Amino acid sequence: MAGDSPSALPVQLVEQPRLQKLKEMFISKFGSAPKFYARAPGRVNLIGEHIDYCGYAVLPMAVEQDILIAVEPVQTQVVQLANTNSSYLDFSTSVNNIQINKTKPQWHNYFLCGLKGIQEHFGLNNPTGMNCLLDGTIPPSSGLSSSSALVCCAGLVTLRANGKTLSKVELAEICTKSERYIGTEGGGMDQSISFLAEEGTAKLIEFSPLRATDVRLPSGATFVIANSCVEMNKAATSHYNIRVMECRLATKLLSKSKGLEWRKMLRLHDVQTKLGVSLEEMLTIVEEVLHPEPYSAEEICKCLGISLEELHSQILSQNMQDVSTFKLYQRAKHVYSEAARVLEFQKICCEAPANALQLLGELMKQSHISCREMYECSCPELDRLVDICLLEKSQSNLLHGLFLLFPSRDQEHRQFGAIGSRLTGAGWGGCTVSMVPTDKLNAFLKNVKKAYYQTDGQRLAVDNNSLFATKPGRGALVFVEA
Repeated sequence: MAGDSPSALPVQLVEQPRLQKLKEMFISKFGSAPKFYARAPGRVNLIGEHIDYCGYAVLPMAVEQDILIAVEPVQTQVVQLANTNSSYLDFSTSVNNIQINKTKPQWHNYFLCGLKGIQEHFGLNNPTGMNCLLDGTIPPSSGLSSSSALVCCAGLVTLRANGKTLSKVELAEICTKSERYIGTEGGGMDQSISFLAEEGTAKLIEFSPLRATDVRLPSGATFVIANSCVEMNKAATSHYNIRVMECRLATKLLSKSKGLEWRKMLRLHDVQTKLGVSLEEMLTIVEEVLHPEPYSAEEICKCLGISLEELHSQILSQNMQDVSTFKLYQRAKHVYSEAARVLEFQKICCEAPANALQLLGELMKQSHISCREMYECSCPELDRLVDICLLEKSQSNLLHGLFLLFPSRDQEHRQFGAIGSRLTGAGWGGCTVSMVPTDKLNAFLKNVKKAYYQTDGQRLAVDNNSLFATKPGRGALVFVEA
């Protein structure tokens, strides 16, 4: 249940090879054994991109890949962090002096976000020190939420080490806020699914108040994740936060045009709620009020009746001061249409019509087109990967020539394509998620590997972890030795 605390499971480590190996490495590193282990999963968002921070529901599921941390509470007020991946350097700091560097978001800063969030929530004056060894199986900067999983796992570790309890919902809300310490203006999807996920079901995650509803995915299809091998770190680039700000500005212009108290309005969902209209009606209002051409800061000021000084000091965040143009029409159009696609996706899963897979696949395709054209959060590699997964374009001259000579082969080849495919996560790199008929899965994996990964030496080197089928996994847990 969403209101419960994350489970603490007794485990026999000998039956858990990964935990046993982590224990051995921990003893080698710190000279004593860990007292407990915490894990938090990554996630794949099936539909609903870039709309959680606008107040709209999203539809993710947890993946099996996760962050796993072995922990020993200690008497000293020092946190010592180590990573099984030697490319991530050790780090230690006093628990009473948490400094998070926004300018260079290194791995330990995400741990510190979760640590600080729990400390501040409880007002811990004398927090427990810890030795921690982290092992991660989520590819970094892949759009599968490795950073948020680390924040969530760190929050859970700190909670347990200090003998405190919280519900899953409370933990998700605290970790959402605390990740903002590193400069990411996220909306809460990643942290929510990491705690609220349940094995075997995707979740409709709704906000204000935070709640999760089971969404049973249709049988006959498997979801496949494919990594474009283009890395994107939300905290290290401005793309993500610019989109957040463009949505906020669109909210204010739409509110002003409709006579609402625009200064109090922060999210596009707020406008719809205040007006009491449908998503379809909001799309009509976007067409009436906003223009497709980019807005300058001066034009925004004119529309709102404020000075440039007020725009910069009261509305634009500190890291947005140098941005000079904003695409408000495109961002609002994506958000309202994507929010409608999420609700339609859930409805189809619930009603399960005979053509459910085709309908869901079409929604996924529409979502990617909107992400690419309206939200501009795709990239050439993601677009190519989606095309390959859908087999919408012949991927080599040899195949193209073959299909011209033997048209029946084209149809045969297309049968191995996905029913739907789209980017997942923030975008500008990272992964695609594709819905594939289960009986065509092996052929699909073989074709994508050949068409995307084997054509590039760098991709080929990492393709074992870059292309895999997944199913809804369970949420965050604590393990204690039985």
